Amino acid sequence: MADTVIRFKDFGFQYKVQQKPTLYDINLEIHKGEKVLILGGSGSGKSTLANCINGLIPFSYEGTITGSVEVNGHETKGSSIYKLSKEVGTVLQDSDAQFVGLSVAEDIAFAMENECIPRSQMVPIVEEHAATVGMQDFLKAVPFDLSGGQKQKVGIAGVLGSNVDILIFDEPLAALDPRMGEMAIELIDQLAQDKERTIVIIEHRLEDVLHRRVDRVILMSEGRIVADTTPDEILKGTLLQQYGIREPLYITAMKYAGCSLEGNDGLSSIDNMVFSNESREKLLRFFESQVESHEPHLGEELVAVKDVSFSYDDSRKVLEDVSFTIHKGERIAVVGRNGAGKSTAAKLICGICRPNKGSITIDGKDAKGLSIKEIGERVGYVMQNPNQMIVKDTIKNEVEYALTLRNMPRDQIIARATDALNACSLFPMRNWPVDTVSYGQKKRITVASILVLQPDVIILDEPSAGQDYRSYTEIMKFLDVLNKEYGKTIVFITHDMHLALENTDRAIVFTDGRLLKDDRTFAVLADNDTIEKANLKQTSLYRLAQRLGLEPERVIRHFIDYENYRSREKGNAKDEEFEGKELEDVEAEDSKEGGQA
Repeated sequence: MADTVIRFKDFGFQYKVQQKPTLYDINLEIHKGEKVLILGGSGSGKSTLANCINGLIPFSYEGTITGSVEVNGHETKGSSIYKLSKEVGTVLQDSDAQFVGLSVAEDIAFAMENECIPRSQMVPIVEEHAATVGMQDFLKAVPFDLSGGQKQKVGIAGVLGSNVDILIFDEPLAALDPRMGEMAIELIDQLAQDKERTIVIIEHRLEDVLHRRVDRVILMSEGRIVADTTPDEILKGTLLQQYGIREPLYITAMKYAGCSLEGNDGLSSIDNMVFSNESREKLLRFFESQVESHEPHLGEELVAVKDVSFSYDDSRKVLEDVSFTIHKGERIAVVGRNGAGKSTAAKLICGICRPNKGSITIDGKDAKGLSIKEIGERVGYVMQNPNQMIVKDTIKNEVEYALTLRNMPRDQIIARATDALNACSLFPMRNWPVDTVSYGQKKRITVASILVLQPDVIILDEPSAGQDYRSYTEIMKFLDVLNKEYGKTIVFITHDMHLALENTDRAIVFTDGRLLKDDRTFAVLADNDTIEKANLKQTSLYRLAQRLGLEPERVIRHFIDYENYRSREKGNAKDEEFEGKELEDVEAEDSKEGGQA
């Protein structure tokens, strides 16, 4: 076996601000040249584990350490962040938090400047690393002005400037459009093959990471390692379902068809898997079977965008001649590449920005004459970056804040906040300080803070970014109830093709500021021309259809219709974990906990 470069032995860690450890009894070895995926739900401890490797723990985050963790044979707690930065590079989930330079070139050169490397030597290295990630034409650009995908590339190039052999990628797909996500995984794979770098990827989007080879999967739950195995083995077992991780769609389709996963070789790659004859026959029968199609029922028109154009300055139009309508009770996905204009369209609908040309009507009223507050009573907007929304100190206070500003009676505030906290799986941690939770948990806080307002239209900008499957499924269940039982309109701005496929009926596709397509979601994701123009990604169902010689639209629609059928059969069972709590019980618990994390 190759040299061990990372070794945990009986390791545990408890943050100073928390009452219980985040990591327990970690025993793990990672070897030189390996590409390892650390998989787990939000709060499972996977990011904390990475911070123990790069030195943020214990040098930036205080806490109690037990056991040992070594990097290249040296105990980390006896080292320093500076020393460890020469061995371990980390690309953060939040790219903005990583930038230090005023230009792309300065950011890539930062580590070399600290080493006082002469400019004559530094410039060609900066150009080389920029070219490696495809950013050679953006060296003078300001990092904060770049798209999400470009920011991710600059972050990677900056780490390469440190010339490290161990690279950690924390949620590398969170801010990227589908095609950029594929390219990021391909780039990480290229870096893994170059110079035998050791790669550690922290993600919960298993199917997307498996776009390229992974040597091992480390599955974590509640601070412990529950599996250390190969991708094929974890797909064959029941651990993914047990720990709330989304399995690849083609695996789900095989299970629906009654296939045994044991009889198929290369299970972790839909493109390279060898189907058994039995599996192929069962899949063909499944997709040829009849199932009732789901047809959405449209209510009255709530929002009309007509011939809208907009630019933040005179240099470039962000949106040009865009027209579409949103009806009561719809579930819509707004998709497209980074920088296509999706989030800007949402800001225009919410009144944060106003059109340069064209009109927007809400409930038949011209939005020009409505204030942001008036629009906010009808349209709720959950922003992509949770740090731009959160203003209060604790989770409960943040979720209750908008209702408090409206002088709502205390019992109504508690009732609404409790429902929203439960829906977002936040009730047990409602008294935690906001600054102690993960990025993914902050996303859920912002969703809950909008859900309490109960607007007619809820726009969620990248709701699944940083969310594990179980957490975002709970949110989707709640939104589904709002949609089906209360007629609320749900609009997702998303790069997550799974979310679009399974939770929306219609997709509005943007590219380069224009509306490219407006059609049923399954039709959009089966149209290869639209996929390529909008930087979307063929789901594994599309590739499964190709492998079986079937029409992609037929396969994708049948899969969704079958899931809707299963959902109807099961009924919309509600999570009863906190159901039935009296309001005074909630207040008593809050008083007892005293706001402690």
